[in-house]
Amino acid sequence: MVTATHAYRYLRPSSADLQRGLLGLQTSGGLTVAGPAANPRFFTGLLASPEVTAAGVLAVANVARARYYQPGLAASRDPVVTCSGDRLRFESFSGCCGVYARLDVLAGGLDGEVRDRGTTNVDVNGPLREALARVGAGDQLQLTVGPDELEVSTAEDAVVEKRVPLPERWLRGFAEVQVICAPFDLRAELAATEAARFLRSLPAGYRAGALWAVPAGQGLRLAAGPASGAVCLAGPQRLEALRPLLRFASVLRVYGPPVRWGSPPVASAWELGLPAPGPVRAHSSKDGIRLVVTLSPEAKRGFSGEGAVLDALAADDVAANADLVGALLSFEPRVDVDLLAERSGLAPAEVKAALTQLGTAGRVGYDVAEAAYFHRELPYDAARVERMNPRLRSARALIAAGAVRLDGDIATVLVADRVSRVRLGPGGQGLGCTCQWWAQYRGTRGQCKHLLAAELARRGEQATPDGDPESEVPV
Repeated sequence: MVTATHAYRYLRPSSADLQRGLLGLQTSGGLTVAGPAANPRFFTGLLASPEVTAAGVLAVANVARARYYQPGLAASRDPVVTCSGDRLRFESFSGCCGVYARLDVLAGGLDGEVRDRGTTNVDVNGPLREALARVGAGDQLQLTVGPDELEVSTAEDAVVEKRVPLPERWLRGFAEVQVICAPFDLRAELAATEAARFLRSLPAGYRAGALWAVPAGQGLRLAAGPASGAVCLAGPQRLEALRPLLRFASVLRVYGPPVRWGSPPVASAWELGLPAPGPVRAHSSKDGIRLVVTLSPEAKRGFSGEGAVLDALAADDVAANADLVGALLSFEPRVDVDLLAERSGLAPAEVKAALTQLGTAGRVGYDVAEAAYFHRELPYDAARVERMNPRLRSARALIAAGAVRLDGDIATVLVADRVSRVRLGPGGQGLGCTCQWWAQYRGTRGQCKHLLAAELARRGEQATPDGDPESEVPV
């Protein structure tokens, strides 16, 4: 798996001075409304719930350094933070690419000044972790996201640079998870007592297989198989990030796609609602803080191999629309599809398709709590996204090699001495294939390369080979 080296360059380490009530999170290079910035400054102000926020930031940072599958391997990456004006979002992905965590500190959890909007990385180092773990109920904290003027003027002697590997699997995971979560619906909502009872009853230790959480009265019960209304819980140990915040939570909300008896394991999202106390709470119509943990369908299975982005990447007809919609984004906390449709002159369905394609480049995420996209910019080259998907590369190489023959609703794809036949629907979408990949996964991990090649050929695409048709390795 190809790995790029990403350099985080901070003017000094992040730090917390609990005696003075200061929490300073240092930023690395990122993108703001005004353009690229080396060390952007996003926010300065008070935290309504310092203990809760500190525990939430620590939870997101712990996911970034964790590997839930093959835990002996190293993983350590700094979380991504986006300031959207009325909130701060901290995001991270586990080293095994199977767990995505996001902490939303909403208007009810903040009281201060937004200096800028945009996305960057924040430094989370060992001493900061220890300080965050010591924040107590009586502590008051003023949060600064980004360097102040003094730190900028004295930075030359204090620059901290981290060079960390960013595997393509990790980068692809961010792109995949927003596509996977977009169809999720709320499946269960548990009060604090029931949430604590359920999460504390989960089996400890590593578990490879998937369990299912089934609504039962006011709570959830575990089952060995799926049923209508159930939510997949693959590798329950991967919800460990939620446990330290249970004592603050007011509600647990669980999201997932529709399932029925016999459904295969699927992804799921688990959200703790954490209300902000006191008068600042009045600024928020819902929670002051939210922690969302999203799990891949299996503990050993990372989001990077799910293939959910392949249809969006292959849809060249929406590329121009994606460029137009992307130019209209401005780090909104919630992307208003109807407003974008009005501004762009596109139909709402075209805007949604454009947002999906923008998501494959890390330019938007999806918030299951608000059923809406949000704008952010991940720190990697969007032009690499297609190159990071071997099935799509292989599909275009098959077309360039003349390996695809169309005959009505049937496409024949020849790879070496193997023949695969693809069945196409009336709109040209692939419905099935005779290859081993399709027989094993039946579309649950995206299209096979033969289906993609047939769809592209039906649309008349002629591609320049970007790889060997035989080079695909299922991941």
